[in-house]
Amino acid sequence: MKIWVDADACPVAIKEILYRAANRTQIPLVLVANRMLRVPPSPWITALQVPAGFDVADKRIAAEAQSDDLVITADVPLAAEVIAKGAVVIDPRGELLTTSNIQERLALRNFLDSLRSSGVDTGGPSALSDADRKTFANQLDRLLAKRAQTS
Repeated sequence: MKIWVDADACPVAIKEILYRAANRTQIPLVLVANRMLRVPPSPWITALQVPAGFDVADKRIAAEAQSDDLVITADVPLAAEVIAKGAVVIDPRGELLTTSNIQERLALRNFLDSLRSSGVDTGGPSALSDADRKTFANQLDRLLAKRAQTS
C-alpha cells in the first residue's frame, strides 16, 4: 500500500497529519505536485515533482495508484478514476469517496462547472476548519487501522 497525495491543492495541515501517519505506520507517502515541495526527511515520505500543466499531477497519480492504495484528493474526476482501479479515496476534509457516492459528486461538480461557465459565481470551498482536520485525521486513522488488521 502507498498513500498518494494530490499535493498542489492539499492544505498544509493535512500534509502534516499525513507526514506523522506515514512515519508512525511506515507506509510510503508520495506527494505529487507540479512544483517542488519541501517534505520532512523520512524514508517513508517522497515528493514527486511533475511538469507544469493542466491535470499533470492528477494523471500521474491515476497512472501510478493501484488497488488498495490510498489517495488523498479533492479532485472528483481523479477520485472517480482511482476508485475504479480499486483505490480508497478521502478528500482533505475527511470524506470517504466510494463507488456509491462518487457519481453523485461527479454530477454536482459538472453542474457547478456549467454554472460557472455561464457566468454564475458559485463561490469556493470554505476554509479548512479544526473540525475538518479532526474529521480527516479520524478517517485516516480508521483506514490505516483497518489495513493493519488485514495485513
